[in-house]
Amino acid sequence: MSTQSSAVDLTAPKLNEKRRFPAFSKRDTNIATILALLAWTIAVFDYGLFGTLLPAMQESFGWTATESYAINTWIAVGTAIVAFGIGPVIDRLGRRKGMMVTVGGTAIVSGLTAIIPTGIAFLSSGLVVLIRSFGGLGFSEQAVNATYMNEVYQVTEDAKKRKRPGFYYSFIQGGWPLGFLLASALALAFLPTLGWRALYLMATVPAVIIVWVIAKKLKETPQFELHHELTRLEKHGRSDDAHALARSYGVEHSSVAPLKRIWEPHLRRNTIVFSLAWIFNFFGIMIFSILGSSVLKNAKGVELSDAFWMLIVINLLAYFGYIFHGWLGDKIGRKRTIIGGWILSGISFAIMLSPLAVSPAMIILTYGAGLFFLVGPYAAIQYFMAECYPVSCRATGTTFIGAMSQPGIIIGGALFTAVAAGADTGTAALWVGALGTLFSGLLMIAAKPPVEALLESPPEALPQVANA
Repeated sequence: MSTQSSAVDLTAPKLNEKRRFPAFSKRDTNIATILALLAWTIAVFDYGLFGTLLPAMQESFGWTATESYAINTWIAVGTAIVAFGIGPVIDRLGRRKGMMVTVGGTAIVSGLTAIIPTGIAFLSSGLVVLIRSFGGLGFSEQAVNATYMNEVYQVTEDAKKRKRPGFYYSFIQGGWPLGFLLASALALAFLPTLGWRALYLMATVPAVIIVWVIAKKLKETPQFELHHELTRLEKHGRSDDAHALARSYGVEHSSVAPLKRIWEPHLRRNTIVFSLAWIFNFFGIMIFSILGSSVLKNAKGVELSDAFWMLIVINLLAYFGYIFHGWLGDKIGRKRTIIGGWILSGISFAIMLSPLAVSPAMIILTYGAGLFFLVGPYAAIQYFMAECYPVSCRATGTTFIGAMSQPGIIIGGALFTAVAAGADTGTAALWVGALGTLFSGLLMIAAKPPVEALLESPPEALPQVANA
């Protein structure tokens, strides 16, 4: 057991005894919220640097535009492999250690990227693909956050966070645009003088610091402490004791492996729907968020330095998209929020890519609106997914679905590269990115919270989950 245990009562329960999870104090809840935001922001900082610096790295490594898009696609293949495997590890290690693994992996990846040699032909490109593939650890940090904060907000003493978890979680998930904003701002300030390698070194230091602080300050959730004990009892052949202990806390226990459990009949539908929605939505994420500077430069003729300025403003607008969608998800349901946001995003990007958007102001307005409605719903969908899976496979479910973003990047990248080579970047961004984003919103109509998730949710969350 971790020294950061939440003091769950693991003694044998009396007959029909009803137990409650220990509460997370307001102080511990605030620490968890702040550290989760910082961890995700730093993870995205590294993740976003590659897309932001891709034009500069393209020049340094001697890639053509098409080759750089292809390398980005191969990195997505490696990222998917890493991300698919991290969920079961988190369900085994715990949420706290899982956060340390994902952020610690980010620190290592950033540092190694900074020292990749150029000019060794295939070997240099291969090292870029290999090292950047482990960026899947940092990308998976959001799934750890969704799993961890869902459990924290269920048992917190802070009534406001317990009643409006989606709104408060939105500040954490907003680390995505903050990370990209940080990457764009530092690239604008230091890329001309220090080069792209120095920027990756800048990403290493805060990641190391965050891992140290998490190890010292972050508490494990009582739900995972219980899950850990149930797993221990099962391993020692005490299945009846495990089920009795689970019932005493009002949760369901299963000895089925987490990766197998997310495909059980009552969970399978959401696993499929969420996975498909992420695949198509990441057509848009890859093109308009990760490769934003390339799209502005090649599709709209914006100079690279001006593109960095635009992306700073655009990502600042996108941060408020998270807060808005987190708030709206608590009000009208997370499912409706996600559907509406992604449909509006696809329409906004289509307008941005049309001849209607010529002036810098119009480009920023339409691009900002597209990103506002593209990334903002992730504040709702991450929390929604965590609500849809029980504790025993919650991290596996959220990380597995999150990993489906990488097939989205792979498929979207291949389509984007093919269309861009045959036509131009603007046409590819429209038919792959904007259309894919809109279709992902339509797919979410089929999502439905399973009965099991409704039963395990605290009373305060039932209206939001049921209406989602």
